[in-house]
Amino acid sequence: MALRKSDIAEEITKLGLSRKKSTELLDRLLEIIKDTLSDGEDVLISGFGKFSIRKKRERRGRNPATGDALILSERKVISFRCSSLLRDNIDQNN
Repeated sequence: MALRKSDIAEEITKLGLSRKKSTELLDRLLEIIKDTLSDGEDVLISGFGKFSIRKKRERRGRNPATGDALILSERKVISFRCSSLLRDNIDQNN
């Protein structure tokens, strides 16, 4: 089961905030992250990981429905690299 935004907001309410305030806090946090990435800057959350923007070059691809070759244009993608603490935590739980 995936962790949803509403699930995170519910966890924040356990800190004593109302549901509305928890949702507003989470929305603002996500806006800060989106704005920072849109400005081309990295987002580093200690103990969790780093979100960064990287460029993908133009490349050849194909349409899976028809098999026709095509050129995929250059674009930017968000990449995530988890911290060693998170990686170790995940490895211990498997």
